[in-house]
Amino acid sequence: MHYEFTCKTGGDRTDKFLALQDTGITRSAAAALIEQGCCLVNGKIAAKNQKLKTGDTVTLDVPEAQPADILPENIPLDIVYEDSDLLVVNKPKGMVVHPAPGHYSGTLVNALMYHCGDSLSGINGVIRPGIVHRIDRDTSGLLIVAKNDTAHNILAEQIKVHSFTREYMAVVQGVIKEDGTVDAPIGRHKTDRKKMCVTTENSREAGTHHFVEQTYRNNTLVRLRLETGRTHQIRVHMAYIGHPVTGDEVYGNGSPKWLCGQCLHAKKIGFIHPDGRYMEFDSELPDYFKKLLANLETQKTEI
Repeated sequence: MHYEFTCKTGGDRTDKFLALQDTGITRSAAAALIEQGCCLVNGKIAAKNQKLKTGDTVTLDVPEAQPADILPENIPLDIVYEDSDLLVVNKPKGMVVHPAPGHYSGTLVNALMYHCGDSLSGINGVIRPGIVHRIDRDTSGLLIVAKNDTAHNILAEQIKVHSFTREYMAVVQGVIKEDGTVDAPIGRHKTDRKKMCVTTENSREAGTHHFVEQTYRNNTLVRLRLETGRTHQIRVHMAYIGHPVTGDEVYGNGSPKWLCGQCLHAKKIGFIHPDGRYMEFDSELPDYFKKLLANLETQKTEI
């Protein structure tokens, strides 16, 4: 697919500029395409860290998704909804969304390739076919998969302008007494590049609303609504206000260990379908989540 843009305001890096355009391409995907020589600025091969000037002509050629070394695998999928444009999948805790170093099989993408065959969007390349947005490996819940590039672009635009409904449920450490909003920018951690943090340096705005559903002696059940979708956003924001997600091994103390990661579930998702309908889906809390709530039952307190 071929794109051509004119830079109206200079100063942005090429990869950032491309990620801000109406293509559904993420910044990391844009950087990868630039490194492959798929992007030209004024007719010359671009560098991802190249600063654009006002009036620059930027062209991008996204190669067709090629059969990857990623193999289809007959992994059961919990499909909540499916039509010719998209799927809504309920991802289990512990499943990686797309192949990455150390996880080239057993991922959601492997399962989708078996289920959908060639019917997946190619915008995010052969490693992430169909993937419009992600949730972390140890987060369970709903996500949308696009079956074609048109659907991908329409859905990605809704995420970009924050019109995409995403609600999560989580158990966090400590007692939160009232509803609130965390409005704090998130960027990559300076020393631990696998972590994110609240920072004003090389960061992006992020907003998370939290609503108290039930309090316990040392924990709180919260419903969370995202304004943005930054990497690890809920986990970073909850830790930032002193209430890390229970079980989080990166931003909390990882307790209790039997959870094997954060108690966080993407429960509700809402969006405008490519055909113009508003659609909303809700998922039941998974067994690990119910088990933790059962363990906390005797510790309930008045809200």
